Amino acid sequence: MAKDTNTDHLRAELKSLTDTLEEVLSSSGDKSKEEISKLRSKAERALKDSRKSLGETGDALAKQTRVAAERTDEYVRENPWASVGIGAAIGVVLGVLLARR
Repeated sequence: MAKDTNTDHLRAELKSLTDTLEEVLSSSGDKSKEEISKLRSKAERALKDSRKSLGETGDALAKQTRVAAERTDEYVRENPWASVGIGAAIGVVLGVLLARR
């Protein structure tokens, strides 16, 4: 659930940044120096916010990946033969799918 929230937040941040940059690029020729300065400040703020958001999202994803890897490691250590069976089944399925192409 947190992953979906992070993804949605990241998409919203990137869309906001894209919209701001498009506004700057499309209207820079029609604006006065003061208006261009305001647009530039807005774009810089949006870029700063997006960088911060990307950093936070990256950290959250790295943490989730570490947790998943730890859980997988624990499961494999507790159930080695089941893990071998699962790995073999996945290998067979992938082999069949790749052989069809």
